[in-house]
Amino acid sequence: MSMLGWCKSMLRKTWLEINLDNLYFNCRYIIEHTHKKLIAIIKANGYGCGDVEIAKVALEAGASMLAVSSLDEAMALRNGGIEAPILILGYVDSMDARILIDNDIATSVVSLDWVKELVKNNIEGLKIHLKVDTGMNRIGIKDIDELKEAYTILKNAKADVEGIFTHYACSDLDPNIKTNDQFNKFKQAYEALDADFKYVHCDNSDAAISYDENITNTVRIGIGLYGYVSYPSKLKRVISLYTTIINVKTVHEGETIGYGATYKCEHDEIIATLPIGYADGFIRRNSGRKVYVEGEYATLVGRICMDQCMIKLSKKYPVGTIVELIGEHIKMEDMANELGTIVHEIITNFNERLTRRYIKNGKEYLIVNKRVV
Repeated sequence: MSMLGWCKSMLRKTWLEINLDNLYFNCRYIIEHTHKKLIAIIKANGYGCGDVEIAKVALEAGASMLAVSSLDEAMALRNGGIEAPILILGYVDSMDARILIDNDIATSVVSLDWVKELVKNNIEGLKIHLKVDTGMNRIGIKDIDELKEAYTILKNAKADVEGIFTHYACSDLDPNIKTNDQFNKFKQAYEALDADFKYVHCDNSDAAISYDENITNTVRIGIGLYGYVSYPSKLKRVISLYTTIINVKTVHEGETIGYGATYKCEHDEIIATLPIGYADGFIRRNSGRKVYVEGEYATLVGRICMDQCMIKLSKKYPVGTIVELIGEHIKMEDMANELGTIVHEIITNFNERLTRRYIKNGKEYLIVNKRVV
């Protein structure tokens, strides 16, 4: 495949391709599959795909709320023109209550002690989601009596306690023994409060597909937005990663490739250089893995450099030939398994050095490189 005309607008011919049509489909599929409200998780810059663009499509598809990890991520969405409800899932300093109220941002309860500090401020109207710790042992309240006390304190302070939730630790495992235990603990806490919450949510992406219960009315979906869950589903892949050949040469038998001379040519070999490296999030452990070029697989040889890497080809391809690093032929799940990690880590490692190319309505919609002013 020769370099396409649109590619000429990129200053470096390496990009993440984000299919917004598939993202829209995934949101609709989850809503229709669960028959529940959708909280779309837009943390970590929309899993590296661009928080504002991902948020817009999720809301178009029917998401009721967005969720992020921190106050700065929430403010990035507000500053990007997003006016929809936002929930912060992580810690917010109690001194920042006024910022939350002024920007109509909901936050999560970290602990009873945190609640007692929070109400030293005027929190009238502040939107709150009670976090019940059912076994993740990260943040949230474990003891039911403490949960009741926190709820009473918040209500007396005229906060808007609109939600209650927990987070599953093992929803990717079958059978769901740990998930069953966590759900039962959540159910006990929820029923003990005997309150009417607008949002009751436990299910993350895997649980939304695999776990059936009738207590919650909302699901929280992060990685599932991009088509990745541990169970069979109709979700579509959203993210691909491409680069281009920038140099091709014949390297003779006995010569080595790259830092540390870790790869030695057994015979004369055709070696191409690609403009992507570990500074982009394409980590060094990718060495030895496959990429896809013009109908065939090629191998990454030598160590991945900071900005470049090399592949061994069966024949010479022209400079500008597109190389698939993740996509139809190089599955991200396979990449994760080969690297001993999860797709979440792979996606969020890709940083702003990579251009984002968005596809919408079947064609190029937007090209974004935040590093180019």
